[in-house]
Amino acid sequence: MLAITNHLAAQIRAALRGTGADDSVRPGRGLLSLAFIATASAMTYGAVMGSYGLINGGDPLQILYSAIKAPMLLLVTFALTLPSFLVVNTLLGLRDDIASVVHALLTAQTVVAIALLSLSPLTLFWYVSFKDYDPAILFNGLMFALASIGAQRPLRVRYAAFIRRNRRHAHMLKLWLVAYAFVGIQMGWVLRPFIGRQGMPVQFFRAEKWDNAYVIVARMIWRTIAG
Repeated sequence: MLAITNHLAAQIRAALRGTGADDSVRPGRGLLSLAFIATASAMTYGAVMGSYGLINGGDPLQILYSAIKAPMLLLVTFALTLPSFLVVNTLLGLRDDIASVVHALLTAQTVVAIALLSLSPLTLFWYVSFKDYDPAILFNGLMFALASIGAQRPLRVRYAAFIRRNRRHAHMLKLWLVAYAFVGIQMGWVLRPFIGRQGMPVQFFRAEKWDNAYVIVARMIWRTIAG
């Protein structure tokens, strides 16, 4: 048990530091450990997200639903963004680095999840301090944004080796960040609810049609500012 714990701790340190960027011999090494760390971290933050309803007198079932859906959000966003990204890499003549690139991107997903876990006490503090629903959604959006920003440094450290081999990787990294953020925001809306609104039945997915997440978020911000 101690050996497993030490191994996972080493994987977390390596992911956060962005080390191992030049390990092209075994690019898939440690992926199972990273997947476990990312899933456990995201599930924990998801459970915290779902505790909003419980703190405000809602149904605790939302905690379970949100714990399941938080890793889904990261996984689906990654899965939807990756294929086109790999095609563009291939078209630009970067196919030889694809295995290492995918490893770097998966590691960045793990860093996002770890960062979310570290931010979960702040989310709980917000829930206890403020009861309004729209600000709770916006606050969680801010936590995801901070976690994603926090993952940029280790991802850039890993990408530095690729960029030294071919400058086109620098442009591809920018493309990945923009595409991932764009898809992630919309998927966060599609996979709702993550928080659970008081007075509404607890559901795994909302029955409403798909909407433009950017329009909805803009309206929430306006309502929050306008009071």
